[in-house]
Amino acid sequence: MRVLVTGGSGFLGINLIRFLLQKGCEVRSWDIAPFDYPERAQIDELHGDIRDLSLHDQAFAGVDLVVHCAAALPLCSESEIYSTDVGGTKALLHSAQTRAIARFVHISSTAVYGVPDHHPLFEHDPMVGVGAYGEAKIQAEHACQAYREGGMCVPVLRPKSFVGPERLGAFELLYDFAFDGHGFPVLGSGSNLYQLLDVEDLCRAIWLCLNEDTTKVNDTFNVGADRFGTMRQSFQVVLDQAGYGKYIVGIPATPAIWTLRLLEALHLSPLYKWIYETAAKDSFVSTDKIRDTLGWVPQYSNEEALLRNYDWYVENRDRISTAAGVSHRVPWKRGALRLVRIFI
Repeated sequence: MRVLVTGGSGFLGINLIRFLLQKGCEVRSWDIAPFDYPERAQIDELHGDIRDLSLHDQAFAGVDLVVHCAAALPLCSESEIYSTDVGGTKALLHSAQTRAIARFVHISSTAVYGVPDHHPLFEHDPMVGVGAYGEAKIQAEHACQAYREGGMCVPVLRPKSFVGPERLGAFELLYDFAFDGHGFPVLGSGSNLYQLLDVEDLCRAIWLCLNEDTTKVNDTFNVGADRFGTMRQSFQVVLDQAGYGKYIVGIPATPAIWTLRLLEALHLSPLYKWIYETAAKDSFVSTDKIRDTLGWVPQYSNEEALLRNYDWYVENRDRISTAAGVSHRVPWKRGALRLVRIFI
């Protein structure tokens, strides 16, 4: 099985590539960032932009299946998000169709549901984007649906926020606070139910989409942990693991959200609207469809996934780059949030 993974140098990309190698697949990674992992000698690396049409012949040559993980994340500029997440996805779908690629698995996001008014969320619920990223993910899904209706097999996965080895981004704030002996703030009381996902469980879902019968997988599926509790319960296990006796600290949601809105507008906070608008609310999806259709069963709970990620962070903290960026593989620039450490 020869698999092309777009965004192979990213957090999901490297975990998926390791998973596929263990399954005996031949893998090509395609990413604008270099593939700087020990597995480099085991794969075929294509370094470049998915929007560069001159690379498409090389990218798809000899490929049986595609997993499209590449995306411009919410901290990127609006133009970058739309050109990559919508334009790039459409270009890849077209190239896959013209080259008769057997399956094209698209990694979407539960951000397509916006800030919902009910839970759990089902695949048939309305899609309402929040910000450029959410809107772009919806448009990308529409493109996938159009190609599916044109005869392609295009499974779409909507994962909850996923964590595990190599994950930094927003979660690095929690891990850093815990490691240095601080408590950690949450919006509101922290009693809201909040579902996460372990990246290994997401890789299992992708594997099923690559291997199960076409009539089953050619659809859209939510993916999330089935064992999860409140935001406070989930994050507290990381503070407990750090061993300083610190606790989650609830802060009033309404003034905090208004403050974060202002800081985002001034480019003084890495937290974007979809994060802080949903952080104090229940947030979980139904996974009945992927369970019933594909037999997918997640292995990790919220707490287990966070602890796997934190343990990786502690083990690798000295080699983590201090240069801030906009991907899930690097710390995010903290801006004014750096001051929170003083008070907790």
